[in-house]
Amino acid sequence: MFKLIKTEGRARRGELVTAHGAVQTPAFMNVATQAAIKGALSADDLEAVGCQIALSNTYHLHVRPGDELIRSLGGLHKFMSWTRPILTDSGGFQIFSLAGLRKITEEGVTFASHVDGRRIFMSPEGAMRIQANLGSDIAMAFDECVEIPSPEPYVASSCERTYRWLERCKAEWLTQTARDDAINPGQLLFGINQGATFPELRVRHMRQIAELDLPGYAIGGLAVGETHAEMYDIIDIVEEHMPQNRPRYLMGVGTPSNIIESVARGIDMFDCVMPARNGRHGHLFTWRGVININNERHGSDGEPIDSECGCPTCRKHSRAYLRHLFKSGEMLAMRLAVTHNLYFYNTLMSRIRAALDSGTFGAFRREYSETLSKRI
Repeated sequence: MFKLIKTEGRARRGELVTAHGAVQTPAFMNVATQAAIKGALSADDLEAVGCQIALSNTYHLHVRPGDELIRSLGGLHKFMSWTRPILTDSGGFQIFSLAGLRKITEEGVTFASHVDGRRIFMSPEGAMRIQANLGSDIAMAFDECVEIPSPEPYVASSCERTYRWLERCKAEWLTQTARDDAINPGQLLFGINQGATFPELRVRHMRQIAELDLPGYAIGGLAVGETHAEMYDIIDIVEEHMPQNRPRYLMGVGTPSNIIESVARGIDMFDCVMPARNGRHGHLFTWRGVININNERHGSDGEPIDSECGCPTCRKHSRAYLRHLFKSGEMLAMRLAVTHNLYFYNTLMSRIRAALDSGTFGAFRREYSETLSKRI
């Protein structure tokens, strides 16, 4: 399932094999929350920008159009016409964002739908059944993402409950994948490490979930209010206790610099809405830093967004044209900008993998980690 090809320091080069193909790691998962990329990109577009694996959300697809409907149509891959791997987030983070509309118990979480306000109950078993209906290649365990900062006693009790939920997730996952009518009998389950910014809780929880011998592990509950330094400290602390022979996923992160620094700390997989969200607002990533295409100085610039970029947008269009589209409120502006940003992120991962292959990742990190964070 996961092969560690080589290392450079703690940085890892690997390959994750799923039911819908292999993913070369380190990898970035392009976020298709509701089975679509925000910015009007199709599955064909995702292939064109080099996406290896897409991420969709259990909660959102359960609410609309319904996981049973998607199952009846052959699963999420057929539903969105995507033949490559898919990871489905369990919805824990989305329920975290509904803090004022939820109630957490040992059995699960009751919350109000953001669409129509109806009451929904989600349990570990329910989250696994929904993801089985979707037929994703990687199912994420149901967990509680706690706010940072939170009182240590609450975080400790939450970690214990999340562990008990993970045991229930594993049991239901085994049941669902063994069914004769399983949409994807090869579905993998990843456990999620929690513990906020408390080192002892993070380590204890990671050791606990590692004993369950799951196909993969994630670090969750970060990028929710802590500083970058705090995030890196937690990765450093947890990584030592993550199984070497399993993929490691840092959830919801992040900027290009965050990704480079986290690869250096032993992380294999990433996802973040940032490239698509920023693109929709005209904030574009380049190999010299970030630009805001809405700035007036781009209005007469005949050059592409990035002369080093080979994306469809940069091959055909100028900064001046893209700025015109944004200022005119044309939908094409978002499509072209998101295409560029997703291409940039996937190319970033490709260049990181190439640097690891050649033993030059340290030099790549020194050249680009700080540069890519600059605003031009």
